[in-house]
Amino acid sequence: MQELKNKKILLIIGGGIAAYKSLELIRSLKKYGSQLEVILTSSGRKFVTELSVSQLAEREVHTDLFDFKSELKMGHINLSRNADIILVAPATANFISRLAHGRADELATATLLASNKPIIIVPAMNPQMWNNPATQKNLMSIKKFGYYFCGPEVGETACGENGMGRMEEPGSIVHYINEYFLKKNKLKNRKAFVTAGPTIEPIDPVRYISNNSSGKQGYAIASALSRYGANTTLISGPSFEKAPEGVELIKVKTAIEMLDAVKSCSPSDIGIFAAAVVDWKIKEYKDHKIKKNGYDRKLEFIENVSVIQGVVKNNSLKPKLSIGFAAETENIYENAKEKHSKNDLDWLLANDVSENQEVFNGDYNSIVFFEKSGSETWQRMPKVDVAEKLVNKISEYFQ
Repeated sequence: MQELKNKKILLIIGGGIAAYKSLELIRSLKKYGSQLEVILTSSGRKFVTELSVSQLAEREVHTDLFDFKSELKMGHINLSRNADIILVAPATANFISRLAHGRADELATATLLASNKPIIIVPAMNPQMWNNPATQKNLMSIKKFGYYFCGPEVGETACGENGMGRMEEPGSIVHYINEYFLKKNKLKNRKAFVTAGPTIEPIDPVRYISNNSSGKQGYAIASALSRYGANTTLISGPSFEKAPEGVELIKVKTAIEMLDAVKSCSPSDIGIFAAAVVDWKIKEYKDHKIKKNGYDRKLEFIENVSVIQGVVKNNSLKPKLSIGFAAETENIYENAKEKHSKNDLDWLLANDVSENQEVFNGDYNSIVFFEKSGSETWQRMPKVDVAEKLVNKISEYFQ
């Protein structure tokens, strides 16, 4: 656990019977040399005492948002700024709901809302509460904020029921935090680019051809690459997604603009082609708005440039690891396998984008992963989890 030495960790202890595990967690983190600050919520004080937490942490415990002494120094700001990571353990269903809705009505939630540091959530609740659609919606919201999750695990909870919702044991949490710090260096000094979102091809100054891509998957991948330490550039078509922290964003519209942007980032160690590039464009662009009357209602298309082939087929531009995506509505395996081979990609991720899958503008994805030695199916999961799984695989490739 060498990565924990001298790391500054802000621990937030929420309510719930699992709060007793936080005492052992403090002991373990101190054992491995971590420097702790602790916020004990009002609900947390119902289960563990301020005195016991303070004795183990060897620090004064923070409890009140309106504490005169600490707020003279803007305590809720400084607590987050001075930490390397923030750990919420346990995080109840209620606490997670308040995070999802941006509440800042006590020291813990105000500190998290003001934070610019990585946040790890350790959930603990009854299995039915965990599986409740409202809780799952809140979990998805804070995942999209970039929060990390350690657990929960399947087991017996305090109420006697078995299922998903049991808080991870302190040893597992300590291991997770250590792995988090290890990840930060796994792709250090690696150069990566990711294409994301749709492209558009203008018909006239008013109209254009495009597709339904939101860019969510590509943005999630760029964020994960940055967290693993890669020097990451995100080349995005029009998207409403927020640029990830620590990622250089290049905005483009057309396929040719995207190709030029990718070339400007080449050569790279990692090239991920997640954008949905429009395959066709208008042969003759009109520089004025086409009127309904006086037009023969015919548009002539020509094949668009291939961003993938424009880079991968050029030895001076080809990344050390080239990864593509294939959005398909039928014959997914066959079509994706052909694209994988045709474009000389190292890996390809195929996904079913038919309407019943709700992939476009959705938060989930189902993937068939292709590499030259074969393929494997990934279960349906949030796009942020697809990104994490992919980037972890990339880090293993470069080890």
